[in-house]
Amino acid sequence: MVSITPFLWFDNNLEQALELYASVFPDTVVHDEQRGGPDGPIFTATFTLAGQKLMGLNGGPAFTFTEAVSLFVSCGGQAEVDYYWNALTAGGGEEGRCGWLKDRFGLSWQIVPTALGQLLGDPDQARAGRAMQAMLQMHKLDIQALTDAADNG
Repeated sequence: MVSITPFLWFDNNLEQALELYASVFPDTVVHDEQRGGPDGPIFTATFTLAGQKLMGLNGGPAFTFTEAVSLFVSCGGQAEVDYYWNALTAGGGEEGRCGWLKDRFGLSWQIVPTALGQLLGDPDQARAGRAMQAMLQMHKLDIQALTDAADNG
């Protein structure tokens, strides 16, 4: 059976990334790790975050993450948006626009409430457009502000 697993290249900080991700996503499981010797750093690891299997490599500085690839976190409400946003930007992460951020390792994430899809998919195109315009002005997405913008046309 064929399977596809996203493969992430870290700049010699895979172990620290796994520690962060395990602290943010409590159901994180590291399935296997290969080390460069018994006491050496992790070279590769396969792990699961919120049900998504990933593989990481301590590849060094030859390649860096870009926004061309991001991990999308679908959030049920504002408390989840706030939690993931704050946890993943902590310690040197960067806020981006429209719900995007980079964690301190440079990996891009999208922290998006399910309500955004409902607002942008509203059959009333003017309402959906107002929600879109509000989103384009935001960093962390604010469900109430998006809803207010959609409703106040």
